Amino acid sequence: QVQLVESGGGLVQAGGSLRLSCVTSRNIFSINTMGWYRQAPGKQRDLVAVLTSGGNTNYADSVKGRFTISRDNAKNTVYLQMDSLKPEDTAVYYCNAAIGFAHHWGQGTQVTVSS
Repeated sequence: QVQLVESGGGLVQAGGSLRLSCVTSRNIFSINTMGWYRQAPGKQRDLVAVLTSGGNTNYADSVKGRFTISRDNAKNTVYLQMDSLKPEDTAVYYCNAAIGFAHHWGQGTQVTVSS
């Protein structure tokens, strides 16, 4: 089992930046893949970015070049740096940890981008 605690969401104007943080209760090296997903009202939860234990990354096309996923191993923390934010980025952002076939989720943090 692993607990995930997100922080860093908020209200920002279009073109602005936010950095989300996700602290894990387990050693981050024991987690196969860490990722960020988002869910807008009335829509499904979609992948935003993932980071494997080997350091490989993958991004949704809609955020490529604007968002960056990274980690701090000493702090067992994964970050999502979000730049050039757009109103369509508004959603609840969830941290995800994949361990074997199990997926663990944080409680989510709201990101609202005003136009």
